[in-house]
Amino acid sequence: MRVVIQRVSEASVTVEGRITGHIGPGLLVLAGFSPDDDTRSLDWIARKLVQLRIFGDAEGKMNCSVQDVGGQVLVVSQFTLLADARKGNRPSYIGAAPPPVAIPLYQQFVQMLETLLGQPVPTGEFGADMKVSLLNDGPVTIVLDSPSA
Repeated sequence: MRVVIQRVSEASVTVEGRITGHIGPGLLVLAGFSPDDDTRSLDWIARKLVQLRIFGDAEGKMNCSVQDVGGQVLVVSQFTLLADARKGNRPSYIGAAPPPVAIPLYQQFVQMLETLLGQPVPTGEFGADMKVSLLNDGPVTIVLDSPSA
């Protein structure tokens, strides 16, 4: 599993002109799943993500997590994170989990985050053509791979 975490002042995702998810201050998470992902890798990423100290404390140092600041999380599936572009000019997506595998992983990951955060986690729409808007705060952008990746 690979996620791109962006600290945001706000973010939203739109599908066919309707907003499917919107957050204020918090984290926009782009999530890609591989065929080898399992509950353990999802749990590791979810826990790491909610505890990652990338928000400023009273002194402006990055010492607080999204939990500490009461921030929100928006999750958008993005299979292209698993692209392999080392050969040629057309990326290969063979490392990405196919929808029958990825959809349940995506749903489980969102549920884990909701449990850890104690709040709903808005999402995009798996497999849809999505428009993602964000106001990156910092900017702070982190790429995180599960230990099995």
